[in-house]
Amino acid sequence: MTTTMPFELVQPPHAQRHPRSDTRHGVTRTDEYAWMRAENWQEVFRDPSTLDPAIRAHLEAENSYQERLMADTAELRKILFSEMKGRIREDDSSVPMRDGPYAYGSSYRLGGQHPRYFRKALEGSTDEEILLDGDREAEGKAYFQLGGLDHSSDHRRLLWAYDDKGSEFYTLRVRDIATGTELPDRVESTGGSGTWTSDNRGFFYTLLDDNHRPSKVMFHNLGDDVANDRLIYEETDPGFFMSVGGTRRNDWIMISISDHETSEYLILPADDPFAGPRLVAPRETGLQYELEEGGDIFFILTNEGGAKDFRIMTAPATDPRRENWKELVPHQPGRLILSVMGFRDYLVRLERFEGLPRIIVRERATGEEHAIAFDEEAYSLGMAGSYEYDTDVLRFSYSSMTTPAQVFDYDMGTRERTLLKTQEVPSGHDPDAYVTRRLMATAQDGETVPVSLVYRHDTPLDGSAPCLLYGYGSYGITIPASFNTNCLSLVDRGFVYAIAHVRGGKDKGYSWYEDGKRAQKQNSFKDFIAVAKHLVSEGYTSHDRIVAQGGSAGGMLMGAIANMAPDAFGAIIAEVPFVDVLNTMLDASLPLTPPEWPEWGNPIASEEDYRTIAAYSPYDNVGALNYPPILALAGLTDPRVTYWEPAKWVARLRERKSGGNPVLFKINMDSGHAGASGRFSRLEEIAYTYAFALKVTGKAGVTLVS
Repeated sequence: MTTTMPFELVQPPHAQRHPRSDTRHGVTRTDEYAWMRAENWQEVFRDPSTLDPAIRAHLEAENSYQERLMADTAELRKILFSEMKGRIREDDSSVPMRDGPYAYGSSYRLGGQHPRYFRKALEGSTDEEILLDGDREAEGKAYFQLGGLDHSSDHRRLLWAYDDKGSEFYTLRVRDIATGTELPDRVESTGGSGTWTSDNRGFFYTLLDDNHRPSKVMFHNLGDDVANDRLIYEETDPGFFMSVGGTRRNDWIMISISDHETSEYLILPADDPFAGPRLVAPRETGLQYELEEGGDIFFILTNEGGAKDFRIMTAPATDPRRENWKELVPHQPGRLILSVMGFRDYLVRLERFEGLPRIIVRERATGEEHAIAFDEEAYSLGMAGSYEYDTDVLRFSYSSMTTPAQVFDYDMGTRERTLLKTQEVPSGHDPDAYVTRRLMATAQDGETVPVSLVYRHDTPLDGSAPCLLYGYGSYGITIPASFNTNCLSLVDRGFVYAIAHVRGGKDKGYSWYEDGKRAQKQNSFKDFIAVAKHLVSEGYTSHDRIVAQGGSAGGMLMGAIANMAPDAFGAIIAEVPFVDVLNTMLDASLPLTPPEWPEWGNPIASEEDYRTIAAYSPYDNVGALNYPPILALAGLTDPRVTYWEPAKWVARLRERKSGGNPVLFKINMDSGHAGASGRFSRLEEIAYTYAFALKVTGKAGVTLVS
């Protein structure tokens, strides 16, 4: 590829090779870079200063190398950051949501990195009462991230969480709202949120073990020593996630336990924290269900009875065992029900039909239904919900790739929409200057893969335009075709911005997810390559102009397509990439390994799963190929994709590849999976990746089109 800012010829860091062999199922593999995995990795998550000096020196050398190669983009990054920051209203505020005598919301101050949380009295004073100031709490910390917040039902206290390492071990605090002071109650190593009892005298929370798994649900009585907190439930199977939450009526505490294909709920009265939790339906492999409040009943969203795209059941709240479930909304193949929300008089569901979302409102008394939908080719729709159960008002959000986000209140009785807020772009935005499209690319097996696009109306569609092609394709997660002000910095420089809705998500129903997991995982990779080829054949771009991007499991997608079709892409950006799949799935001590086996397979127990993963695991399939320029990004304290995965991958790529294209590795030594904390620090990271994309496509010197 010809660039206007070629990479300087600099010798990359040399990673020492200390081969370690491992034999499983009669197959021996050798890992030359296993030493990069710190023996004390659990301790490093809590205290990064304990990292082995040899590993730290190597990671710092990697940072020095990428800084050298990207030095000529320093001014460009400042420009990109300024553009993206200019599209954000710095003192932006959410639309407060009503809860009894108050409305609660969040806002930013000018120049602020973190949100402030406030409330307004619905009668009397209209002044905002600041409950928590994120900027103030973050002072003096290299990393800071707020977790969940839950105000008590009597509106006197705030239960809030924070992480100051990036490792997602959250600390829970309790604040007296009237005085603004913290109570002595302080709980460490939690999952990031807590739930009040109905009398607000205590709260429930999940406690993480040393391997970062939510293994216990605990109850803390305000004023008691945390060491005396009561164990409510302990999950002994490391393969399951666990969370605890409440209901808007403050009548139930729900313990949710699940992996990627099986779920289980336990419930207990919110006014009796010492009542033993009651099992709703025991876990049964493949049975999924979610519980939603409904007054004297529970609504149950489930795939029970072969309902692949889910159906809705009801059960009496006094005895919601499976034998008492009754069907309310039947299964309809191709209509995937994503979530449900119960109100006194209505049941609302968010579903996806023919690739697009819609909200269905059902009157409980009559069963009459109506839809909230929009007419654009591709858009994003979401339920913001309500603090209150006894209300006729539903809040929802809407946006498309050209339409800024809008927030509506919807009266479910009168069917009247009230527009509360439209996302403001201070530097200006003209939707008519852009085109959004929904394409269908034909995959290798004949399946059609949705593609969402946005580009300027004056972008030439003759193959000359560069393209940033984003993909994910795992866990059933659907990437919405929503408004993204950041990508306009690329689009306004002539880029086509595209999202490949590959198998592994739920874009076309639950089968779309099943066809992109475990033994079918390679469909995700083949779909992404098919999308790249389709964009080229339709004249949107050329192969050497495509910059592929994905993060986490999407980073695994990036590693796989790099091995399978390196000539189909001009460059690859892999953020916190899950690339050492086989080694990670063979290590049951890692935080997410047992819960991930339903998604990828268990190579410890199954030779078939071992060989399936080994066939695509990016790290295991690096070859003597002419890879395009690659940028990998990571965080030292990341508990989801551990830092050594991309570090090892980069080292092996440099060792085995042919050609002269560079492999860059940027690691944030003060953060974890989510990258830098603070909205502007995150923009600086995005500016860095966009500068890389512009550099490799020869667009680094192109000025912004207004």
